[in-house]
Amino acid sequence: MALNVKEALSIIENLQINLNYEIIPIEKSINRVCTDDIFAQYALPKFDNSAMDGYAIRYEDKNNELEIIDTIFAGDNKDTELKPNTCVKIMTGARVPKNTTAIIPKEETKEKNNKIEITKNVKEFQHIRYVGEDIDLHEHLIKKGSRLNFAKITLLSSQGISHIKVYKKPKIAVFASGEELKLHYEKIEDYQIYNSNTPTFLARAIELGCEVTFMGQAKDSVESIKELIENSLEADLIITSGGVSVGDADFTKEAFNTLDFKTIIDGIYIKPGKPTIFGKIKDTYILNLPGNPLASALIFEVFGKLIVQKLRGSRNIFHNYIIGKMSEPLKNKKRTTVIPGDFDGEYFTPSKKRAPGMVNVLSNANSMIVVDENNDELLENDEVKILPINWKFFTDIKKDFITK
Repeated sequence: MALNVKEALSIIENLQINLNYEIIPIEKSINRVCTDDIFAQYALPKFDNSAMDGYAIRYEDKNNELEIIDTIFAGDNKDTELKPNTCVKIMTGARVPKNTTAIIPKEETKEKNNKIEITKNVKEFQHIRYVGEDIDLHEHLIKKGSRLNFAKITLLSSQGISHIKVYKKPKIAVFASGEELKLHYEKIEDYQIYNSNTPTFLARAIELGCEVTFMGQAKDSVESIKELIENSLEADLIITSGGVSVGDADFTKEAFNTLDFKTIIDGIYIKPGKPTIFGKIKDTYILNLPGNPLASALIFEVFGKLIVQKLRGSRNIFHNYIIGKMSEPLKNKKRTTVIPGDFDGEYFTPSKKRAPGMVNVLSNANSMIVVDENNDELLENDEVKILPINWKFFTDIKKDFITK
């Protein structure tokens, strides 16, 4: 029985998945997902230090001529103490004397005969970086399930962390079914067409951070498809398309059922892409998408990406969206509908051509909207919730991304 969009999403969101991990150097952890909460082992700064090249002074001495009694470089470990009417020449990043209450930039002083005169107004505590003002000791730096990027690697390295435990990349197996379609590296006759779905799934899964394997092309028989499925069961997820309707040559669903396929989702009330099947054989999930190229790609954007997020161990498993406006009116039939289009930062323009079997739509689209079945028309300047296609935009907070 087909489910509505929210029911299907809820099932995906609540999948209980046992994930494996590995320990890798932080430099190789870009786009990987952290398995643990990480807390600061060191405060930053670790000690009070100078934010400028200049002079460390006592604030109460700011109007006096000050004698230079020492020089402190970054990395020095000195216990110099400022006495009345003295100062210390200091470099950026150097530990300041304990009783320092201001740093005077070099260009705001006049130096003569080992003494300085301050030429500008001074604020108490200026240009001093105090212990923990950047990172407190034991501060929560990275949450479990967070995607690692260059900025988080900055945090890790600042704590002396060289290796990190991350979830293993999901293993995705993709195979082609339907002998009427030829793979893009094969020669075709005038009456034949190329299979664009399989390369689409392979490329998209790689973009989403998966380890992807192409398993081959199945012949139009239950036995051939069954063999490919059995050969793919080491994967976390198998993605294929077609063969899930009621045609005489649709063998994919039958092949799945011979292998104790457990159905989780059997159709979704959405346009395009109602004949979508999601299930499981042993520990391997199966996503069988519609055969039409645009329909399969859009369904993967709405549902498949969230399955991948779960398999990656990400805490961000909900669609996020940007509020924009319609650039033109749009009529909608009484069904939840996915509309691809282009978002210019303010206005969303629906793709002019968007038939389920088209292949030249998403190459010219950067986003999509999902229109509620009860909304039969969007008017120009109506607010809509825009879901990006060309970049990841997920959140750990569940949001209703459907435009009402």
